[in-house]
Amino acid sequence: MKAHDGMYIGGEWRPAVGRDTIAVVNPADEQVIGHVPAGTAEDVDAAVRAARAAFPGWAATPPARRAELIAALRDALAARKDEIAETVTAELGSPLPLSQMVHAGVPVLVAGSYADLAASYSFEEKLGNSTVLLEPVGVVGAITPWNYPLHQIVAKVAPALAAGCTVVLKPAEDTPLTAQLFAEVTQEAGLPAGVFNLVTGIGAVAGQALAEHEGVDLVSFTGSTAVGKQIGATAGAAVKRVALELGGKSANVILPGADLAKAVNVGVANVMSNSGQTCSAWTRMLVDAERYEEAVALAAAAVAKYVPGERVGPVVNAKQQARVRGYIEKGVEEGARLVAGGPEAPKEQGYYVSPTVFADVTPEMTIAREEIFGPVLSILRYEDVDDALRIANDTVYGLAGAVWGADEAEAVAFARRMDTGQVDINGGRFNPLAPFGGYKQSGVGRELGPHGLSEYLQTKSLQF
Repeated sequence: MKAHDGMYIGGEWRPAVGRDTIAVVNPADEQVIGHVPAGTAEDVDAAVRAARAAFPGWAATPPARRAELIAALRDALAARKDEIAETVTAELGSPLPLSQMVHAGVPVLVAGSYADLAASYSFEEKLGNSTVLLEPVGVVGAITPWNYPLHQIVAKVAPALAAGCTVVLKPAEDTPLTAQLFAEVTQEAGLPAGVFNLVTGIGAVAGQALAEHEGVDLVSFTGSTAVGKQIGATAGAAVKRVALELGGKSANVILPGADLAKAVNVGVANVMSNSGQTCSAWTRMLVDAERYEEAVALAAAAVAKYVPGERVGPVVNAKQQARVRGYIEKGVEEGARLVAGGPEAPKEQGYYVSPTVFADVTPEMTIAREEIFGPVLSILRYEDVDDALRIANDTVYGLAGAVWGADEAEAVAFARRMDTGQVDINGGRFNPLAPFGGYKQSGVGRELGPHGLSEYLQTKSLQF
């Protein structure tokens, strides 16, 4: 894999201030595939200064021109989709078909949506004797995770650019090669120098320096709730805006009369996709008592198709592997019934975890309450619809969810009562314009579509 030994700052690759590097490891075979610089506070400062210098010119660029450059970015991503997919597979371990369809494909879709929005969005409106202006918030510090390395970058950078903001990106240390490739793409697309900047490094150093920097006007972070709380506290002390997309423990509610086979098979696929490393995964499947055992049998049969190393990849690193296996052990210890998988590593090499299904899970169990972030499904029993709603909402999280029902109106009525930011009804399709984000401890703010664009705008009113 190609790796740059510098930072992308001010439209060029510059040597890092320090000499420390981060090894990038392929989680499928545990081999080092490259090294990137471990950025320092000085590197972050240089990137923020470049973004600050570029901001006035970019903010003044007409939205139509910003739209053209985001469209060029979309086209450059599409032209390198095969290289992107191979890079994600190498550093994340996801099966190549998933990398091609999701990791490389979805960012092109999202970038295109923001090219269209930048051209059509109304950045001012009349309210009585006032003209209300929507202006870019300033310099954005974007801190992205490893589980969807390119999608999470584009979901932050594209709306920030559409709004007229400039960006400093600090990607996850496990997947920095995809971020470096994205920096190349911004250069190919013709973004002005300093509009996009990249600093690789570890969160405790480069990420913290970016969140604390006085030249950053907004911090957009995707990751764990624990780290999100720290970033929120840091930003709050400086009265700095934040957008936080955090953890989840989403419920997949199968109402009585729903197509059980479809709901279970789609639910299992949802949890196993990306090795379970999806914050919005439906990791709690809720089934009525009458059909509970049938659902358990269907789930056990469905998960058998997810063979480690073929249809499901490894988790990202050894620490994550140990963490997920620990949760599986905890589930067994607390009395859940193991119907598929288990804590044993399924392969000698690579950070693989056995795709696992638990039955007889109760709401108070650890595996029903904490985000595992691995290929682990918990199936819970409910007595009636009100009991299902109580269980679904009995969580500190509220990011996503699903409802299946024979009667669509009944399913929609149930979804309206769920305390969560996004609900799929009977397998609803992904919509890049729909807002994505959570209730409760799943975050603050929204990504994607016009709601995602509004996160990067501030309001000014002129009275006449």
